[in-house]
Amino acid sequence: MNSRQKILAAIARCDSVRELRNYIANARRQGDLEIEQAAIRRLISLVPSEQPGSVEYDFWRTINAFEYALTNERGKTTRLNRTRQKAAKVGVVETLRDWALAKGSGEGFDMLLAMNMAEYTGEAIVLRHPDKFDAATIESAKRRLREAGVDVESPPAPA
Repeated sequence: MNSRQKILAAIARCDSVRELRNYIANARRQGDLEIEQAAIRRLISLVPSEQPGSVEYDFWRTINAFEYALTNERGKTTRLNRTRQKAAKVGVVETLRDWALAKGSGEGFDMLLAMNMAEYTGEAIVLRHPDKFDAATIESAKRRLREAGVDVESPPAPA
């Protein structure tokens, strides 16, 4: 195993936000997009209170991804307070349903696509958990992803 593979393996096992941020910063300085993306994906997947594979786990990873992107873009910590409040009030499934049925794509959807993270969009979550959503919601999610150039027949799954 070469040093690059060792770094990627260490990132995959890492549960420290501080260490992952160091990997991201170092990779950015060195222009290593693969290591930077691996560390970002691991960082946003740290959702210890939810069961991996659940719709809730996927939702909170998406929130983490968008908050990370906004924080990075704006240079200051940014939280999706209204989205967090809505999820607490009506639930994760209802929040995702509303996203999928909304007119036009939202800022988060566009930003995640720009980061090459289509698998973290709310629409992708709907497709991974079809048992939680009605047919209209699923069809709307497919349409939005298809219009964005995402293969909905074999959508990418988060690592």
